[in-house]
Amino acid sequence: MTEKLLSPLRTRPWPERWLTRMLGAGIATAAYVVCVPSGSVPVPVPASDEVPGGGGVALAVILVVLAGYFGRRDDLAWPLLVVAVPPAVQMYVSFESEQPLAWAFATLVIAAGSLIAATVGRCFRPRGAEDSTDGVVCGAAQRS
Repeated sequence: MTEKLLSPLRTRPWPERWLTRMLGAGIATAAYVVCVPSGSVPVPVPASDEVPGGGGVALAVILVVLAGYFGRRDDLAWPLLVVAVPPAVQMYVSFESEQPLAWAFATLVIAAGSLIAATVGRCFRPRGAEDSTDGVVCGAAQRS
């Protein structure tokens, strides 16, 4: 079972690849919906018992872990599409074009964090003959 969860997606059958990617996008979407209440965007007003920014930290942790997982299993562009795009689209809809610069900045931060986490995740991939360009990014971590 562990091999199935951690093996590169390019070695898996195409229905499993796409199902895994769609499940990842669903998790990213659900994380945004759960961590960011609908009334808090674009002007958050925390309740007295609510910790300001707590949902944002939880969302960041979930997205970083998800991006690292997909970075280990898939090509580098997929974590950006699977992890960063669903929250960016939800933010765009919830901001309702009132704050385009805030949306653009948040999207840039999410995308950059996803790419960084995916790159770190790629350093933990098993090496094969096909991964000849990975040494450019993760070469220092693999030297003995």
